[in-house]
Amino acid sequence: MKYVTTVNGKEFEIEIVDERHIRIGDRLLAVDFETVSGQPVFSLILDGRSYESFVYQGDEDWEVLLRGRQFQVKVQDEREKRLKAAAGGGVAEGGEFLLKAPMPGLIVATPVEEGQEVRKGQVLLILESMKMQNELKAPRDGVVDRIRVKVGESVEQKQTLLSVQ
Repeated sequence: MKYVTTVNGKEFEIEIVDERHIRIGDRLLAVDFETVSGQPVFSLILDGRSYESFVYQGDEDWEVLLRGRQFQVKVQDEREKRLKAAAGGGVAEGGEFLLKAPMPGLIVATPVEEGQEVRKGQVLLILESMKMQNELKAPRDGVVDRIRVKVGESVEQKQTLLSVQ
């Protein structure tokens, strides 16, 4: 089965060859992807390299935290993508975006202020979890509307941290 996967706005065509192999473009990769104790934590071994990732369903896309970086991931099979393109479906760049905690943790820094203009990819918050600091970034340009947490505050997974208009 082939899928079109969009990671932070960049498209990749991924084919699931069998349970242990995927093809990304022309590259055939060995893969092992397992959940850890029924949590949103996954062990990923990709071509012999081991990674730990947090994966959870966001409001519209999947949220993936890998190696301290957060990614917004949209996965569509080829048929679904063709149907949306034919219907003229696109991604809305306006409206309110709620940044939610990808995992429980501690707010270490909020380098932005309410009312501040932010650019896509700019760090909005730094969340520490499992002794790792994770930069949570803006998925698009906008203005920070409301910061709902403070430095030093503990947060739960999926808790709204701030909003961007």
